[in-house]
Amino acid sequence: MNRILWIYNLIFPLALVAAAPWWLLRMATTARYREGLAERLGRIPERFLRTRDDRDVLWVHAVSVGEVMAVVRLIHALDAALPQMRVVLSTTTRTGQQIARARLGEQRVFYCPLDIAWATRAWLRALRPKLLVLVETEFWPGLMHACFRRGIPVMAINARISDRSWPRYRRLRIFWKPLLSRMRESLAQSDLDAERLRALGCRGVKTIGNLKYDLREEANARLAQLLRRLAPALRWVVAGSTLEGEEKGLIEAWKRLTETRHDLALLLAPRHLERFAAVGRMLNESGTRWRRRSELTEDAQPVSVGEVILLDTIGELAAAYSLGTVAFVGGSVARAGGHNPLEPAIYAVPAVMGPHVENFRAIVADLRAEDAILVTQSEEFEEVRVMLEKLLDDEASASALGERARRILARHAGATMRTVDAICNVLQTGTERQS
Repeated sequence: MNRILWIYNLIFPLALVAAAPWWLLRMATTARYREGLAERLGRIPERFLRTRDDRDVLWVHAVSVGEVMAVVRLIHALDAALPQMRVVLSTTTRTGQQIARARLGEQRVFYCPLDIAWATRAWLRALRPKLLVLVETEFWPGLMHACFRRGIPVMAINARISDRSWPRYRRLRIFWKPLLSRMRESLAQSDLDAERLRALGCRGVKTIGNLKYDLREEANARLAQLLRRLAPALRWVVAGSTLEGEEKGLIEAWKRLTETRHDLALLLAPRHLERFAAVGRMLNESGTRWRRRSELTEDAQPVSVGEVILLDTIGELAAAYSLGTVAFVGGSVARAGGHNPLEPAIYAVPAVMGPHVENFRAIVADLRAEDAILVTQSEEFEEVRVMLEKLLDDEASASALGERARRILARHAGATMRTVDAICNVLQTGTERQS
């Protein structure tokens, strides 16, 4: 184990140095690469020092928006179950950080330190956590080893290993096994994920389901109320979490959809905020009438037939799905593994996805098994358009499909409280000395 960590601790800083020119360029030109840099390097922000109290700390780490949305409800449940503890959350991405601060308050949200010794040591000294909880597969060897040395138990929740990641993990299992075998527990999303975790050396592996099934309705959020008032007679197509390459296909498909349907509006939500400007330029070049969500006020002009609303805000997509007559879930035509199809399902909104759904393999399989989602076979947006037309033109079938999706979501709910019970159990057993 020590030899493997020695090699990792040598290679990781060298990799950072080699990538330094690229990172420096990005930091000079893109705000999201500068934000939180001091925290990533081990500087504890003043807001943490001001709000620190005598309670023990439980540290949860989630990388980005999807994981943060999944654990926000968990953290609220932990607050109720463990009032004697302070639950804090770290994220890796800027958008994840913004969502977390909006939902939990900035006093207990921070950027996860880089996996280098001085940065992780600084945060562990400041927080002195009783438990580190890693969401999905955020396995950072330096941070984990630093916890083990201090007798801090580590567990993984909502754990999964995607089809794309599995070959790489399997090739490096000689590296991962000494580390992962020291984790206290691993709570897997599915039996396949549990099998893969065990093969990598994880102990205490249990299949308890996916936190992402435990979604809450946000139909009365401000955005939903505003757009219902501005477009009372229109049907909405909601395209959520789209990535580069998908918006162009959507805009072309939109022209076709609105040629013969004169009661539609499109809510287009790119996944990453730094792409809002580029998508705006695409809309301008297409000649499509459009507005930014940030421009919409209570006295805004009504949404017109065929208009596109570009969702250029953070944290409102969940509520936006409640408007949908149909939805397209992005990241699935682009080869990115897809985003969460349960977000429209909570409102019984029928959804279409492209062929790349690896990130939500088990969820999509459950939905497809009961004809509760439409998934294309190709990366051509023509097929997406045809499926959207099918749902728009057969409202009875579309409604039934959406209801099936909502029933599946309800049937699989409950992972949040099972995870709370498991975390409480680990804490109750104490911080046993790590071997």
